[in-house]
Amino acid sequence: MSNWVQKGLEDVWLPYTQMQIAPETLPVISAKNVTLKLEDGSELIDSFSSWWSTCHGYQNDHIVNAIKEQSSELCHVMFAGLANKQAYKLANRLVEITPDKLQKVFFAESGSVAVEVAMKMAAQYWYNKNNTHKHKFISFYNAYHGDTMGAMSLADPDDGMHRAFNKFMPRQYVMQIPTDEYEFSEFEETVKGIHHTVAGMIIEPLVQCAGGFKFYSADTLAEIYRICRKYDILFIADEIATGFCRTGSLFACNEASIEPDIMCLGKSLTGGHVALAATIASDEIFDTFLSDNLYNAFMHGPTFMGNPLACAAANASLDLFESNNIIQRVDEIELYLSESFQEFRKYGIVTDVRVKGAIGVIELDESIGWHEIFRMRQLFIENGVWLRPFGNIIYVMPSFTINNNELDMIINSIDKVLAVFNK
Repeated sequence: MSNWVQKGLEDVWLPYTQMQIAPETLPVISAKNVTLKLEDGSELIDSFSSWWSTCHGYQNDHIVNAIKEQSSELCHVMFAGLANKQAYKLANRLVEITPDKLQKVFFAESGSVAVEVAMKMAAQYWYNKNNTHKHKFISFYNAYHGDTMGAMSLADPDDGMHRAFNKFMPRQYVMQIPTDEYEFSEFEETVKGIHHTVAGMIIEPLVQCAGGFKFYSADTLAEIYRICRKYDILFIADEIATGFCRTGSLFACNEASIEPDIMCLGKSLTGGHVALAATIASDEIFDTFLSDNLYNAFMHGPTFMGNPLACAAANASLDLFESNNIIQRVDEIELYLSESFQEFRKYGIVTDVRVKGAIGVIELDESIGWHEIFRMRQLFIENGVWLRPFGNIIYVMPSFTINNNELDMIINSIDKVLAVFNK
């Protein structure tokens, strides 16, 4: 282990890690496109784009140059009372590409905070309308919306990673995503009974990512949306992971032809180069905050919101979405993964295979434990691939710039690892 890594680990607390049994941390000295270069000179193909963010690849020249150019003029300035060109330009562009209903952009630094902002907007929307009863939220089992307090309260209270905080955080209404006519009838009946207390419903459109990569149909999403409209519940779309072409459309909501009241964006917003998130709301919501009373205003303001460097990166990322046919490339990745992943069904350890856009999922037998997962991670590294199975899930969410040879490296490494663990 490199000396700076070993010394740093004396003081660093790593994310989602049991530090007592954590496997070796790999020192990365550089990255380009989909390849990570380690200090010992070896290289790894990144199969999930640094938590699904580096959609245009690492060190994308256009984004890096935009950051460099902006850094020579203005690295940061507070967003209250002072304007910077990159942030205002980005707000204009986001309003242009998101569903028509969304007209007002609030910036933050992370997806979790974007979700917190969405929750506060929804709750205060009703408060400003003199309705103090609607303050709770509907979310779904297998959901994940972030690690801050409000976002945690929206996760699965039984099987989610935040269940240790069940007595600490706010309690929400958590439901199963309906799958058939009978379940929808029950779902609507439940919503009907509680809607007078519900400020909003939040959902990850089409794919529940960190909760197990569960897929559901656009028709299901559209019907959930219809029920929200019927019972006067704000619809919040968490597109932090699904947005920007990941599922095959610019935004997953587009596939269901719905217009949320609030949308949360992050991750690929800057191509994964700088931290930035956005919560975009409708004019109807925004207008309820307009008043002669200061306390009707939205009292939230992250220090680094609208950061010029981050917004420059995001504007450059949007340039790439506009100039490159990324949806076509996502379609190609989807086809490639769909055909290749079917071969993994031959292994008894595999219980399901599913692909949506540039997301490939292999679900393993639930008997797989953390010791096996750690061993799998090591085997992937030995095969030249950076891939971290999550629970009993092996998933691939690569940069859209990945080529078929690099995809083959990932697929071949998965095949070799599954062969080792096959029952």
